[in-house]
Amino acid sequence: MRLLVIEDDLTLGHALQEFLIEQGYAVDWLTDGDQVQSAVAGQSYDLLLLDLNLPGTGGLDILRRLRTSNEQVPVLILTARDGVEDRVAGLDAGADDYVTKPFELAELAARVRAFGRRRVGQAQPTIEAGALSFDSVGREVRVHGERLPLSVRELSVLEMLMARAGRVVTKRQIVNSLSAWDADFSENAVEVYIYRLRKRLEGSGASIQTVRGFGYLLEAGSAD
Repeated sequence: MRLLVIEDDLTLGHALQEFLIEQGYAVDWLTDGDQVQSAVAGQSYDLLLLDLNLPGTGGLDILRRLRTSNEQVPVLILTARDGVEDRVAGLDAGADDYVTKPFELAELAARVRAFGRRRVGQAQPTIEAGALSFDSVGREVRVHGERLPLSVRELSVLEMLMARAGRVVTKRQIVNSLSAWDADFSENAVEVYIYRLRKRLEGSGASIQTVRGFGYLLEAGSAD
């Protein structure tokens, strides 16, 4: 998943970005509400984490403009405004979830994971693909019950392929989902991670096939 954090508190914004990157997400960060519309227009995001008290355009106005322009990106509000009327206003303006500050990072991570499952139409926190099992909470993949040692990027690429097992995932989709503004992550890098994953998956019954001109698909094989 690629996330956009809109938070003007520099300490909190930096902490959120670092924490979410550790969770395996690509994370961009803005501190000014006036920059959001152009950022969303130029990049496809899976989730926005939106503060309400922002310099420039306020969070509620940002949200209303996004929904008026038919922008469907999910929005999770993170704010110190904790009154019932504030929560009602945020949800009625088009927010998908509302979290008040201060909050626990573990709870935030769980809410972001829930958005990720919803994005691929999955209710359970575990993705099964043949002998492969991905635990989105523990952030690990197992093959026949044995943990597969993977780097953060390898894990993220394999997660995308498992969530769409049997369907093609393009290089551009992988790049867009896993690269942030300040990251050097290209289609050539995708090829490197696919090569490494193929090595990791040897003997698992699962394989990553190249669909020339399109991208890659995971053939899960048998769970036996």
